[in-house]
Amino acid sequence: MTLSQNMRAGLLSLAILVTFLVLWHWSTGGGTAAEGLDPEYAALMGAQVTQGASAMPGPLDLFSTLWGHLSDPFYDRGPNSKGIGIQLAYSLGRVLLGFALAFIVAVPLGFLIGMSPLVSKALNPFIQIMKPVSPLAWMPLALYTIQDSSTSAIFVIFICSIWPMLVNTAFGVANTRKEWLNVARTLEISPLKRAFTVILPAAAPTIVTGMRISIGIAWLVIVAAEMLVGGTGIGYFVWNEWNNLSIVNVIVAILMIGVIGMILDQILAGAARLVTFPE
Repeated sequence: MTLSQNMRAGLLSLAILVTFLVLWHWSTGGGTAAEGLDPEYAALMGAQVTQGASAMPGPLDLFSTLWGHLSDPFYDRGPNSKGIGIQLAYSLGRVLLGFALAFIVAVPLGFLIGMSPLVSKALNPFIQIMKPVSPLAWMPLALYTIQDSSTSAIFVIFICSIWPMLVNTAFGVANTRKEWLNVARTLEISPLKRAFTVILPAAAPTIVTGMRISIGIAWLVIVAAEMLVGGTGIGYFVWNEWNNLSIVNVIVAILMIGVIGMILDQILAGAARLVTFPE
């Protein structure tokens, strides 16, 4: 019996995971004695180094800590002691709000750019200049002008995630099939109705692809933003655990960031399949 490609891919992924976990466990299981180790480095990496064990936690330590977080994800014992579920909820709220604002601005503006070559040429230099700016460059300006850390993080998400949606929307609208537009003109369909009944369905796959890229950027940006602004969120959780020298909690946070990012991506991938029609 021949296994399907998906089944073989799943088995290969499982084999890679098992191999990685075995190598990780082997590399962190022993450790060497800490004689001659720089005292400052030993203090930075925690007491495990000075005891001759590896400072990097093994997979068993990770699973134990992860289970502890998942068994009580919503505890709240003060400003610096909140469950990982609460931290993720804060981050998701900021990401979705910033992403929604970017969507509201990017899609109509992308339609305008795609339908007007004049506007496209006029705005293209500004888009090309703003698009590569790092979120870390925006954050000090946002904090200075807005003077609120949470709102500043939302603004940075907005300004960094708007560009893929804007560019993809403009591209999809500008590349709508000419024969479809000619049929719409022949039927004397109004420009507004043409935009919603012809151009939007044709550009929808490209728009959703831009949204998929943007949500990944937004989730990437929020971690860096929360590290700077502090208070709440998964980025602040990572920074706080690093200050506490808890490497295992940092790895747990990295794992959760990856899982949530994958879920967001798969949601929009499903939306892309819904709006994609066969040729």
